[in-house]
Amino acid sequence: MQEYRNRIRELREEKHITQVRLSTELGVAQETISAYEQGRHLPSVTSLMKLSVILDASMDYIMMKSDVRNVVQVKSLSDNETRLLRYYKKLNTSGKEKALSYLEGLNDGLRAGRK
Repeated sequence: MQEYRNRIRELREEKHITQVRLSTELGVAQETISAYEQGRHLPSVTSLMKLSVILDASMDYIMMKSDVRNVVQVKSLSDNETRLLRYYKKLNTSGKEKALSYLEGLNDGLRAGRK
């Protein structure tokens, strides 16, 4: 039988969730979680969708199809946030570092002004 690699164990342990608790939340047996983690069985699409929510990671990330852990929901971004990302993506590495430093400094200044 082919072994399927996934990140379920790593994400579960990161969240301090036991196999038993995860199995309860997922509505499967603890043995099923163990089989998922050992790559003996693949989660169903429904289980994978639930795992994505519980473990706060994309389905592709869980199943090692991507290194992008969370996909940004563009619908949830305001117009200004979308503009900011568009400009940021156009910058070279040095420009991105400067932009982040500027924003961090601006944020620190705003926090200091609240005191």
